[in-house]
Amino acid sequence: MTQRLIVIGGDAAGMSAASQARRRRGRDDLEIMVFERGHFTSYSACGIPYWISGLVPGPEALIARDPQTFRIEYAMDVRMRHEVTTIDLERREVVAQDLEGGGEVRERFDELMYATGAVPVKPPWAATDAGGVFGMQTLDDGAALREWLDAEPRPRRAVVVGGGYIGVEIAEALIQRGLSVTLVEAGTQPMSTVDPDMGELVAEAMRGLGITIRAGLPVTGLEERDGRVTAVVTAEGPMPTDVVVLGLGVRPNSALAAAAGLPIGTTGGVRVDRRMRVPGMPGIWAAGDCVETLHRVSGMPVHVPLGTHANKQGRVAGINIGGGYATFAGVIGTAVTKVCDLEVGRTGLREGEAEAAGFDFISVIAESTNRAGYYPGARPMTVKLIAERPNGRLLGAQIVGWSEAAKRIDALAVALWNGMTVDDMTALDLGYAPPYAPVWDPVLIAARKAVDALSALDR
Repeated sequence: MTQRLIVIGGDAAGMSAASQARRRRGRDDLEIMVFERGHFTSYSACGIPYWISGLVPGPEALIARDPQTFRIEYAMDVRMRHEVTTIDLERREVVAQDLEGGGEVRERFDELMYATGAVPVKPPWAATDAGGVFGMQTLDDGAALREWLDAEPRPRRAVVVGGGYIGVEIAEALIQRGLSVTLVEAGTQPMSTVDPDMGELVAEAMRGLGITIRAGLPVTGLEERDGRVTAVVTAEGPMPTDVVVLGLGVRPNSALAAAAGLPIGTTGGVRVDRRMRVPGMPGIWAAGDCVETLHRVSGMPVHVPLGTHANKQGRVAGINIGGGYATFAGVIGTAVTKVCDLEVGRTGLREGEAEAAGFDFISVIAESTNRAGYYPGARPMTVKLIAERPNGRLLGAQIVGWSEAAKRIDALAVALWNGMTVDDMTALDLGYAPPYAPVWDPVLIAARKAVDALSALDR
């Protein structure tokens, strides 16, 4: 008898799961139905800032597979602009609203894939109908911002609220569009995903681009006139602006799951096991930015919303739905970004996270260059390592530097994933040529410095 898989959410995790399940089960064995409330499937949300800036020519470049491809090549019933509003576990049904045609549909399922992603954090002061205020989570959000920037009267001033990855990347994109940009951050500095000493290097680079940074300044409200935002209100007074972008982070889109009785973890994400099954609920799966997962270093549940994890988790779920066996091994928080030509990478735990997890640790900072000092284009690179005492196990790493900086974090991520010590790392056989690295790579220099710091404490 043909079974039916219903997928809620048509982006990375949902469509990866659906595609894997289709590859493993024939069209006569498994019917696949997808509900997506937006206008796009399988797109790169991470590429939105580069579309905003004009570096990427259009949204089509960010779409891996459109709905018609899934319908024809993968034999999926893809329902665009349909938002699932109810999951009835007892009757094994979902109810979805047709956002354009009106009405609702009710469909049964044998297997359910919950892949609703994340939603932007939106404080009460941002609840306004005024034009010019944007979250930045979906391709629809990017399209709305592009339309606003291209419309008359053209915006000249922008305020970005929040200095995380999306806030920093959008601030750069808006500078490249020719706007005057102010980034407002309630914390002490932007880029709180790295430690303050490394984040200050990022802040300096942002100021060098012409971005004004107002740190330690919470936003309390918005001003508007004639249906358009005109200012961001802070304790130090209003900041005039023509456009506001919220970069305050995201939270798991788990409200629908919670209403249905699915277990929600301490991070607000749906709880799943290593096979991406929802515990105690046969045939119910979840993956992507809506779930919480295990941090391999701290051992704690975390919510790390990245497309890399969403695709991997969706693939794991799809293999299992399709009758195979796969597991998701957890995360270590590896991420990279850039501010113009300055590259930023991190993996593992920051100092505060290591302390919160109960580790006794040391941290070191090593200064080097991205290439041999005599080679043209050599520029500074700063590497920070955090290592457990007394064994020297790597707990975390951060890199800020110019060309060839960010992807060096991958070598450190592999070391961290495999439980290497900083002493082990001093012997790593890393690639060397003057155009790419000094004879002592910055990673090796930092590892040696960490070994010396641990030895000094033991004496």
